[in-house]
Amino acid sequence: MIKYIPLFELPFIIIMILIRSIILRRHGTKTIVFGVTDKTDYILIPIILFFFYALTASVFKLPFPNILIKSFWNIVLIDIIAIVICTISLIWFGITLKIFGKSFRVGIDKNTNDKLITNGTFSISRNPIYVGFISFFAGMFIIYSNILMFVFLLFLIIMVHRQILREEYFLKKHYGNEYEEYCKIVRRYI
Repeated sequence: MIKYIPLFELPFIIIMILIRSIILRRHGTKTIVFGVTDKTDYILIPIILFFFYALTASVFKLPFPNILIKSFWNIVLIDIIAIVICTISLIWFGITLKIFGKSFRVGIDKNTNDKLITNGTFSISRNPIYVGFISFFAGMFIIYSNILMFVFLLFLIIMVHRQILREEYFLKKHYGNEYEEYCKIVRRYI
């Protein structure tokens, strides 16, 4: 039964992003700019949908090749640790969304005129949203330990790192010396 907890926590990430986007949209800020600067971002959509089906299939025993969703281990203590990781990551993600304020975007917004955020979770990591995201899915891998989750976690880490490098390039150009000084003080991840 406890294996269901992270599965039900997962929609909260999406809900938090949507609520934040709706609030900012009402104030005239377009937050969903995914795919605007790079159309290859759209390749992620079918991969993520496939992952969600595979995850659901592994939990609810839906049709899917068993070799891909067979658990590496089944230890209750490890499951509890994974739930704690997912829950803390979810809280971290929510706090970071709040700190982001009106600067939050999904994708790179080249037209932004917002200030550089360096306080709160941004004083610990230059990319706290991504740290929370990766930590959450690391917890998901721990509780739903199978080949498919492992491959998805690796894919996610690579894609997040790619996005971070793209954002850093933009931020260096946009904020100049202010961003470079921030980079000297705060690490990319943790």
